[in-house]
Amino acid sequence: MSKTTIHPTAQVASGARLGIGATVGPYAVIEDDVKIGAYSTIEAHAVIHRYVTMGEHSRVHPHVVIGGLPQDISFDADTTTFVSIGDRTVFREGVTINRATKPNSATHIGSGCYFMNNSHVAHDCRVGDETIFASNAAIGGHTEVGNKVFLGGGAMVHQYCRIGSLVMVSGTMGVLQDVLPYTMVMDSPARHYRLNVVGLKRAGIVGKRYKVLSAAFRRLKNRESIDDLAETPEIIELKRWLSAESKRGISSFLGTRKSERGAG
Repeated sequence: MSKTTIHPTAQVASGARLGIGATVGPYAVIEDDVKIGAYSTIEAHAVIHRYVTMGEHSRVHPHVVIGGLPQDISFDADTTTFVSIGDRTVFREGVTINRATKPNSATHIGSGCYFMNNSHVAHDCRVGDETIFASNAAIGGHTEVGNKVFLGGGAMVHQYCRIGSLVMVSGTMGVLQDVLPYTMVMDSPARHYRLNVVGLKRAGIVGKRYKVLSAAFRRLKNRESIDDLAETPEIIELKRWLSAESKRGISSFLGTRKSERGAG
């Protein structure tokens, strides 16, 4: 059995629980009511605040702060809220993750994610699996980000936006409205301009599945129905996503007026 290793200068509260093989580096701080999964590493000067649960084989680099109070001036610091993190997720230097605002709710981050330096996840957000935040990317409160999303460096996402799965957001973009799954966005503010071809290919969405999805993209751009398209997994997910509540509206497409709102 692998031994849990804690550097003598680290501050680990008696109420924290560390899995087998976990490592805590110099001057790291881990507060009460924290659960760190097996074989995860907390490096020097990282801070894991109360009510954080982290899965196995994750890595927290120096000067990361996870579970800090929400940046919400109305939040009562005595409210019990959480951060939940899956397995195999990496937080590079300077990343900040805030806990949720509603009692007993959580800011959630999936498995296999990679957060580059100084990226930020605000309170009450949900981030799917295998998603990448490039350096300085940030999402506002209550934002939902799907699986296998890539946010380019310096991308900023407005609170309450939804970013669908397999989306690529260009660097330095300001995302003010929802982004359709499987697409790429650019311009300022961000607008859809094509399918995420490389990401779709890597995910095995090729052949007929890709052709049907391409037809759906064209129809949505032209404000036409996709109801009669073949029920591929992507079309089913797209219909589900479109039927869900949108608090910000859906980003427009390149080639349409910036003042237009909605994809259909």
